Amino acid sequence: MNYLDLLPSARHDAVLALQEQKRCWISQTKKGFLRYRQPGESVSHIKASWCDFSGDVIHIGRPGEVDETDRQKILQAMRSFMPWRKGPFRVFGIDIDAEWRSERKWNRLLPEIPPLAGKLIADIGCNNGYYMFRAAHHQPRLVLGFEPYVQHYYTFRTLNGFAGQGSLEIELFGVEDLHLFPQCFDVIFLLGIIYHRPSPIDALRDIFTALKPGGTLLLESQAIPGEEPVALFPESTYAKVPGTWFIPTGACLYNWLKRTGFSNIKLFCSHPMSSDEQRRTDWMIFESYEDFIDKENPELTIEKYPAPWRVFFKAEKR
Repeated sequence: MNYLDLLPSARHDAVLALQEQKRCWISQTKKGFLRYRQPGESVSHIKASWCDFSGDVIHIGRPGEVDETDRQKILQAMRSFMPWRKGPFRVFGIDIDAEWRSERKWNRLLPEIPPLAGKLIADIGCNNGYYMFRAAHHQPRLVLGFEPYVQHYYTFRTLNGFAGQGSLEIELFGVEDLHLFPQCFDVIFLLGIIYHRPSPIDALRDIFTALKPGGTLLLESQAIPGEEPVALFPESTYAKVPGTWFIPTGACLYNWLKRTGFSNIKLFCSHPMSSDEQRRTDWMIFESYEDFIDKENPELTIEKYPAPWRVFFKAEKR
């Protein structure tokens, strides 16, 4: 079954046209596309007979399910997808320690997540699908990942090629494409995305439109400390990250949600970031959190802005 059959209110013709456009784009023989497409193709014959998404580590396959030749192919493919930002994963016994301890974020969200069984879910900016696999444990009808980056798209495609989860799908779409899915989703996850949007209000409006009446948004964002409803707009980078636009306080983000139509808005978690949660590993060998923070004052970024916190919201569409 095409997942669009589960989303009758989606603008099917426009979605199909965008799918075709994206597929034609990545079918090109450009080096960047081949770099991530070919590793997945090299292991596409391998299927896991066992998976477990119930715990902190995403388990796909057991070590004994593959011989040494295939194990080396899997290892090479997984290394080709570096850097790994979300995790942890264990793939046929290969431990992948990602930059982010993503299980911590999921465990903070879990008490506030509504029942997912039989629900239609969107994960915006899904990366390699860590949170999609965690959601799959709760038996949703569909989790559709929106991920415009080719690296993450092919990483998920390869992982789910092993795992064979029919309720999980991914598209090379971004939050700006949500208008094609009016009143489609029961739950939308927007985790670590909103501060990368030059117009966060437009993004929240698109999310509001894509939710069914009664639907729920789970939003997590980088933030600055403070009680005033203000946002930092960095000159160029924030914590060395380009493409960071508005970094709000929790109060500011609350107002964004309220003024874009959400109700029952709840800020349920707020905490400072640390290198315990985001760090360099063997699977992410580049700079990480400790390199982004002022060496003499850990309450400031390298640019002398307030160091980042993370805030978690639950909001509903009436």
